[in-house]
Amino acid sequence: MTDAAKDISELSFEQALEQLERIVAELESGQAPLERSIEIYERGAALKAHCEARLASARLRVEKIVVGPQGEAVRAEPADFA
Repeated sequence: MTDAAKDISELSFEQALEQLERIVAELESGQAPLERSIEIYERGAALKAHCEARLASARLRVEKIVVGPQGEAVRAEPADFA
């Protein structure tokens, strides 16, 4: 794993998203030289993949509470997002 990939893998979803938003703003400004644009675009792609993986992981952990006829919680089961 490269240092950059290790660095990204240790970021929380929120930290990665914040970095990604800064990269998008810099690219949209059009002020970065070509080499810098390529470099931050590649980091942005890695950050996007990291955010998607974090979201997928969180989605799998979400459970729905099944409520019985008397309104009491009976059990939890995986949420169905389909």
